[in-house]
Amino acid sequence: MTNTPIDETHQPISDARLPLLTRVKTEWKTILTLGSPILISQLAQMANGVIDTVMAGRASAEDLTGVAIGGSLWVPIFLFMMGILNATQPMISGHMGAKQLHRVMPVTWNALYIAIVASGIGMLLLFHIDPVLTLIKLADKPAAITSGYLAAFAFGLPAIFILITLRGLTDGIGQTKVFMLFSILTACINAPLNYIFIFGKFGLPAMGGIGCGWATAISQWITLALMSTYLHYHKAFRNFHIWEQRMLPTWGMVREILHLGIPIGFTIFVESVMFAVVALLLASLGPVVVAGHQIALNVVSILFMVPLSLGMALTIRISFLIGARDIQSAKLGARSSVILILAIAVFYAVLLYLFAEPIAGVYTKEADVIAVAVTLLAFGAMFQIADVLQVVAISALRGYKDTRIPMYIMLASFWGIGIPLGYALAYKDWLVPAMGAPGFWIGLIAGLSHAAFWLLIRLYIFSGRDLSTTLKAAADPN
Repeated sequence: MTNTPIDETHQPISDARLPLLTRVKTEWKTILTLGSPILISQLAQMANGVIDTVMAGRASAEDLTGVAIGGSLWVPIFLFMMGILNATQPMISGHMGAKQLHRVMPVTWNALYIAIVASGIGMLLLFHIDPVLTLIKLADKPAAITSGYLAAFAFGLPAIFILITLRGLTDGIGQTKVFMLFSILTACINAPLNYIFIFGKFGLPAMGGIGCGWATAISQWITLALMSTYLHYHKAFRNFHIWEQRMLPTWGMVREILHLGIPIGFTIFVESVMFAVVALLLASLGPVVVAGHQIALNVVSILFMVPLSLGMALTIRISFLIGARDIQSAKLGARSSVILILAIAVFYAVLLYLFAEPIAGVYTKEADVIAVAVTLLAFGAMFQIADVLQVVAISALRGYKDTRIPMYIMLASFWGIGIPLGYALAYKDWLVPAMGAPGFWIGLIAGLSHAAFWLLIRLYIFSGRDLSTTLKAAADPN
C-alpha cells in the first residue's frame, strides 16, 4: 500500500516556476473542484430535513411540531460529533500529501471507534429525552411524538456517525464526489420511506412524525451498507484494504483525533447555540419580528453554504500541501482563497441589498413581515462579508491543524461580543435607543467581524511560517 501512487488529479502540486496568476488559478480550480461536491452533499443533507418537515406537516400540526422539536434536540449532538470526526479530513489529507498511505487507515479505524462510542452516548441521551420535554413544557401529544421520533432516530446514530467517519476518508483523499453521491442517495431513500412509515403503506400502521425517525434510521443504514460495499470494491480505495485490515484502537491516535476535533466540534456547537439563543431572545418582540428574522436568517444561511463548502475544501487542500511540504503553495492557497471567497461574499451583499424585497416575498405575502425581513437583509449583506471572512480563515487554520486558539476566538466573539452587544442594542437604551431585532444583527456583525479580524491575523502568521516551524506545529498541534 505504501507504494500506491498518489492521484494528483484531485490535488495537483503546482510548479513554483509558473507565473503567480497561473498558480493562483490552479489553487482556485482545485478548491472549486473539491468544494462543489461538498456543497451538493450539504444541500442533500438539508433536503432530508426539508423532506421530514414537509411530510410530517402533511400528517398533522402535532406531528410537525414533534419532528421539529426533535430535530432541534438532536442537531446540536450531531453538529458537535460531526466537528470532532471532521478532524480526520485534514489528518488523512496530510498523510496523502506526504505520500504516507500506510497512516491513512489507522486514522480511519480509530475515528470509527470514536464514532461507535459517540453513537452509544447519543443513543442513551435520545432514549431518555422525556425530562427535557417536561422541562420545556411541551404539550402531551407533541411530546409523545418527539419522544417516539427520537427513540426511532437513535437507532440510526451509529450509521450516521460511521458515515461521517467514512466521509473523512473519502474527502481526505480528495474524492469528495463519493460522499456527494451517497448523500443524494440517502435523500432518495428517505423520501419514500417517510411516505410508507408516516402514512402507513404496504400494511404498516400510520406512525405520523414517529415514522420520520424510522425512515431516517433505516435510510442511513442502507446508505452505510452501500457505501461500505463501494469502498471495498472500487479501485480508488481497493489498495487501502478498508475492511480486511481491521485495527484495534490506539490511545495516541484517539487522543490526536480528539485533540484536533473537539475544538472544531465545540466551535460549531456554540455557533449553532448562539443563533438559537438569538431566536429565543427575539420571541418577546412578537411573531412578525420573529418571522422576519427567520426569513433573513434562512436566506443568509442558504447563501452561506457556498463559502462553507469551499472552506471545507480549503481545509483539505491546505493539509495536503503541508503534508507534501509545499509550504509556499499552502500559503498561496490560503491567501488567494480569502480573495476568492470574499468576492463571493461581496456578490451576495449586492444581491441582498438590491433584491431584498422580492427575496422576502418568496417566503411570505404579509407586508409587515416582508418589511422586517427587508430591513434585516440589509444587515445580512454586511453579515455575509464578516461571516465569510471568518469561515475561510478558520477553515485554512484547520488545514494547518490549528483549532484550539481559533475556538477561543470564536467563543469570545460570539458570547463576549455578539450576544451581549446584540441584547444591549435590541432591548436597552445604554448606547442608543433600543433598536429591536436590528440590534441583534448589529451585535452578530460585530462579533463575526471581531472573529474574522483575529482569525485572519492568525492565518497571516501561520501561512508566513517557514517549513520546519509549520511541520513542527502540524505534528504537535496547539
